[in-house]
Amino acid sequence: MTASEISKANAELRNKSPLEIVTWAVAQAKGRAIVSTNFRPYEAVVLHLATQVQPDIPVLWVDHGYNRPATYQHAEQLKKLLKLNLKPFLPKISAAHRDAIYAEIPSTDDEAALKDFSAVMKLEPFQRGMKELAPTVWLLALRKSQNENRSQMDIVAYDENYKALKVSPVFYWSDADMENYLKQNNLPNEWDYFDPAKADDKRECGLHATWGGKAVAKA
Repeated sequence: MTASEISKANAELRNKSPLEIVTWAVAQAKGRAIVSTNFRPYEAVVLHLATQVQPDIPVLWVDHGYNRPATYQHAEQLKKLLKLNLKPFLPKISAAHRDAIYAEIPSTDDEAALKDFSAVMKLEPFQRGMKELAPTVWLLALRKSQNENRSQMDIVAYDENYKALKVSPVFYWSDADMENYLKQNNLPNEWDYFDPAKADDKRECGLHATWGGKAVAKA
């Protein structure tokens, strides 16, 4: 899609429901749509929406090895509940191996080291997953309220790093909207989530930032 077509799509989709947005996105994909997840809070919403439209849609998940037990349990619960076509991708080095060689996960005080960590443990397997699945449309749960970087985005965008149309059907939804959807559809949630590649919800791990595309080669 051209920039003008994307702008037009955003204007037309602004007042559509998330389910209508997903239906539109899957139609654009011509059989090559995916949805990504990290099983953080509220991820059940976008996974439920995606599987309502395309039950067998590939679900790209980077399991970096640092998830807490509750997150792994939540992932298994949703996999069974929604019959997810889960496609996990793991780093080339395990969490235990990485910690033994490089010690603890970097903190937000060391931005360069944190970006390197993200490149190895999250971005590389994600890039590998995107290359293997080769989507033309990528569904995800980005929302405007999540951080400053995301507030500048919109429902539809072309992602230069992954050469795919990125579609965020719940982009304008609030936490209350997400909570209501979970309740209405009897879906579970999970709050004991932590992403070491971000270390802070206000940061970006690189998946949705320009620097992420070059970070893997550098690391």
